[in-house]
Amino acid sequence: MDNLSNTEENYDLGYQPSPCSTEQNDQSTTETPGCSTVSGGSFLYCRTYSGTSAFSEAVDDHSCCSEASPSHWPARKSGAQKLAVLTRQHKSNVDEKLDALESLDLELETMKERFAKLLLGEDMSGSGKGVCTAVTISNAITNLYATVFGQNLRLEPLNPEKKALWKREMDCLLSICDYIVEFAPTKSQNLCNGTAVEIMESRPRSDIYINLPALRKLDAMLIEILDSFQDREFWYAEQGSMSSNSTRIGSFRRVVQRNNEKWWVPVPCVPPNGLSEKARKHLRHKRECANQIHKAAMSINSNVLSEMEIPDSYMASLPKSGKASIGDAIYRFMYSAEKFSPEYLLDCLNIASEHEALELADRVEASMYTWRRKACMSHSKSSWSMMKDLMSDVDRNDKNHILAERAESLLFALKQRYPELSQTSLDTCKIQYNRDVGQAILESYSRVLEGLAFNIVAWIEDVFFVDSTTRNISKEG
Repeated sequence: MDNLSNTEENYDLGYQPSPCSTEQNDQSTTETPGCSTVSGGSFLYCRTYSGTSAFSEAVDDHSCCSEASPSHWPARKSGAQKLAVLTRQHKSNVDEKLDALESLDLELETMKERFAKLLLGEDMSGSGKGVCTAVTISNAITNLYATVFGQNLRLEPLNPEKKALWKREMDCLLSICDYIVEFAPTKSQNLCNGTAVEIMESRPRSDIYINLPALRKLDAMLIEILDSFQDREFWYAEQGSMSSNSTRIGSFRRVVQRNNEKWWVPVPCVPPNGLSEKARKHLRHKRECANQIHKAAMSINSNVLSEMEIPDSYMASLPKSGKASIGDAIYRFMYSAEKFSPEYLLDCLNIASEHEALELADRVEASMYTWRRKACMSHSKSSWSMMKDLMSDVDRNDKNHILAERAESLLFALKQRYPELSQTSLDTCKIQYNRDVGQAILESYSRVLEGLAFNIVAWIEDVFFVDSTTRNISKEG
């Protein structure tokens, strides 16, 4: 009874004696390794992982000896394995957090570097010889577009990393527009003496307030068009990786002609019987959407460029005669025709390449501003900022004014017929000498979206061309 009471007291204290110690007091622990006394470490282990089994069942001498026998050691080993697994998981989580912090630090350093270059105007010497802020931001948007979309020559979703890069950095660059504001009277207030005063409040500048949300919407729509080609019936093959059958020759020639012999452009491929009607309907719908986006972006870009100031250097370089700029044949047609038709004139010119079209656009644009300057010669102000205000006072029947109007309509028709036309000399000069940050952002943003929309339309037309050729071949076979 005394022994039993001592045992109960030991249980109350949280200590469980070795069952073999009560029966084999004369034997050493080395002779009975299976009945050794529980060490402090194993005691804690039993309390932590086997407390339920230790207190839920009756314990006798034989069962106690069996619990302490080596047959139960794998349970300890299993617990140790669990502890090791938990330790490895914890270490893995810590490593992942450290990697995430290092990635964040690297990203922050990259953003600091890029914004430092913006503030320095791309002049890392700090001597103030860099370009102005407007040109720097315009170049940044153009370079970002080349980085993200430059290698994307297929109808497929954009890489998630590049998509995140485009969104993150464009948000940073466009955030500048949040601080381009103008003051406008919003409401009036009467003072104590009865005097009515207008309260001025800041609001986004009108051109940014109208155009920037529209450009953001067009941007999201273009990304959505690319994402819609996740599951598609056509695929792409690089040059030399296709078999000699199918439509490789026809499609490849088409791509070469459109992209000025860029042989690295991937070639679209379709199934032997062509695309399904559902796939063709989807392509037609996306082509129409991209075409409308292209027109909207081109319209915004043209409006922004038209509002930019014409540099004095361009006005000084204009020829003295508009006739010498466009040539005798075009001048006679523009001057003698009672009802001028720019479309008919373009048909007669038989423009064979984009280079010829761009050269004609530069000459027509130069003659247009030459005639406008002559129409305003009666006024002593020759700068464009002054000349633009005087155009409304010019006699509408003046010969120079009529020729300038016809040159403007010819230039508009030329750009409509060749939408992929590069920037004219005047557009390039405006962007180079522009000092308005808001106009620089709107112009570069609309320009890159215009280019992406045009590329999407061209890629869809390539797929249609391959599909049509494949179906014709299958019918003939």
